[in-house]
Amino acid sequence: MTHAELQAALARANLDVDASEAHGRLCGALCTRAGFGAKAWLAELAEESGAVVSEPDPELRRLPARTRELLESPTFEFEPLLPGEGAPLAERVAALAAWCEGFLFGFASAGPGPGIERGSEVGEFLDDLAGIARVELEHGRADEAAESDLAELFEFVRAGSQLAFDEFAGARADAQG
Repeated sequence: MTHAELQAALARANLDVDASEAHGRLCGALCTRAGFGAKAWLAELAEESGAVVSEPDPELRRLPARTRELLESPTFEFEPLLPGEGAPLAERVAALAAWCEGFLFGFASAGPGPGIERGSEVGEFLDDLAGIARVELEHGRADEAAESDLAELFEFVRAGSQLAFDEFAGARADAQG
């Protein structure tokens, strides 16, 4: 599923949420919540939007399981769902910020759980995500350096999300058991 396809599916379901933020929320929740799936994700998005999702798009129902598969993949196939390279740089920067904000929300949505030590890799990653969630493209800066910076941030977020998912595998298993 592409970013545009997710945005369209969310709109068809009357969910007034940005696709990047919705995907970030899903990924953050998958890291910390055992058994988190389409029903819970869509219910949370609907509650926030004030919508009722009666029969969601099949792609929306499949996205949580597919995302979990990508996060579990030993070949590191996972990527945050963001607009493609054809989208304006400012839009892609804003989408990455929204994705990070969503990830933090989803990650914290499990409530008090296993502590995250300050200075741990995951703790530092979450702190960095909070900073990325506030990032904006400098006015008039749409050059090759800005593209390179965005690519670095994207890779950092991709790898860090995978790390967080892997690090909390035991906590998710304990919560299920």
